[in-house]
Amino acid sequence: MIPPPLRHRARSLTEQMDAADCDPEMLDRTYARFRIVNALVAGWRTTYTRHLRPALSRDRPTTVLDIGSGGGDLSRGLVRWARRDGFDVRVTGIDPDPRAHAWARRRPPVPGASFRRATSRELVGEGRTFDLVISNHLLHHLDDEQLSDLLVDSQRLARVRAVHSDIRRSRWGYLLFAAGTAALHPVFRTSFIREDGLTSIRRSYTVPELRAVVPPVWRVTEQAPSRILLHHDADLLHDPDADPARLSWADRLPDPDHLGPS
Repeated sequence: MIPPPLRHRARSLTEQMDAADCDPEMLDRTYARFRIVNALVAGWRTTYTRHLRPALSRDRPTTVLDIGSGGGDLSRGLVRWARRDGFDVRVTGIDPDPRAHAWARRRPPVPGASFRRATSRELVGEGRTFDLVISNHLLHHLDDEQLSDLLVDSQRLARVRAVHSDIRRSRWGYLLFAAGTAALHPVFRTSFIREDGLTSIRRSYTVPELRAVVPPVWRVTEQAPSRILLHHDADLLHDPDADPARLSWADRLPDPDHLGPS
């Protein structure tokens, strides 16, 4: 398979599952198979171990906000992983899409994981805060203004750390995903996984691209396989030794009292 040009983000492409009139049965099967895809390519066990587990508390429940939680498999998975490690984690998954919210609510409940149809801006307007803020496969869906809004909201909502994980666009990532989903054709053929996954790769960032558009208080790092992490520690804003140039953008964050629902 010859991949399409990948030098630049294919911003104009849209995923089939994002269409309001997409096939509801195909959409349900897509949500159902996200757990397989995330287990194979999302790398969240590594992200949890390196970036989330060190921030969990032994003394009290740790609260986590999962923005754009979709079918909710990551929210439920984080609760299970933390419980096995002896931590009490309470995850709130939010998604403005009524179809994703309905799917997540229909799954067997996991104590500690809850779901709400909402946007991050709505939670900022309510004055909510969480220890940790995360997202999975959200960044590539956003335009520049939406990305900026997400980062503003994340800094308002996260008391300790924010970690946004997404696909890193690359030729090998595209070819491997194409080959893997072709090999698993019987599993994915009745869903949007293959076509939308390839579209997602074409819409995703490279590390230099993402670094060029986010404020310097956010760090951009690579993670295998073909992943990109955007993360921020809230303590930086209170560190007297921090570089003032890195704090300048955060100092310009709008007052949450002036942020209405998006």
